[in-house]
Amino acid sequence: MRGRYSSPSGIAYSFGPGPLTPAVKILVIANVAIFLLTWVSRVVLEYTGLVPVAVFQGFELWRPVTYMFVHGGPFHLLFNMLSLWMFGVELERTWGTKYFTKYYFACGIGAAATTLVLSLIPGFPGNLYTSFTIGASGAVYGILLAYALYFPHRQLAFMMVFPIAVKYYVMIVGGIALLMSTGTGDGVAHTTHLGGLLAGYLYLKGGRLHLLSEIQYRYLKWRINRSRRRFDVYTGGRADDVNRRVH
Repeated sequence: MRGRYSSPSGIAYSFGPGPLTPAVKILVIANVAIFLLTWVSRVVLEYTGLVPVAVFQGFELWRPVTYMFVHGGPFHLLFNMLSLWMFGVELERTWGTKYFTKYYFACGIGAAATTLVLSLIPGFPGNLYTSFTIGASGAVYGILLAYALYFPHRQLAFMMVFPIAVKYYVMIVGGIALLMSTGTGDGVAHTTHLGGLLAGYLYLKGGRLHLLSEIQYRYLKWRINRSRRRFDVYTGGRADDVNRRVH
């Protein structure tokens, strides 16, 4: 339940989704703890960030996971953890801790995989092959996508001022990520953000994207519609019209 308080007029107000749920709490604690550790030793940051050349040539396969737990600064950490709390808590209550945790890591690792694949494209903008990516933003973007699919009409303050439905907000940030992913680079991992959105969508919709099942469904629907047309009701015509069909 969301934290609430009553005004003198008797109208109840609420802020945020309420207390941290189990998985969100563990993720927040882990991110904060590792962030503090990187302040003590920058070596931790150096060996946990996502660097495609280190993954492909150095076989440092832990990086697509560990990069989600390190951040470049307090505001970077604060924004991601605040977003995780605001959107993740309600999703975890809806899905349960196990499914939420699997989805979170699927989005984060999927975002990393997107960056790794694009880094192999010769001439791709941003020199991704030697880039250094950190932060939970890829996973958080996936959380935001899921929230928009489950609660599309929820309102949030865009730019901290303008109220906007979550579904439109996701369209905006997704469009920005797509456009900026082909830019020269502004220090923001737009391809990773886009990868988080894509991974989240495929994870949630993957069970419905089986080609054979889709073909069977379309064929069955065609047969049903074909049979239904034999029993359609037609108005008008003469009483002795032999071509008239009745239901």
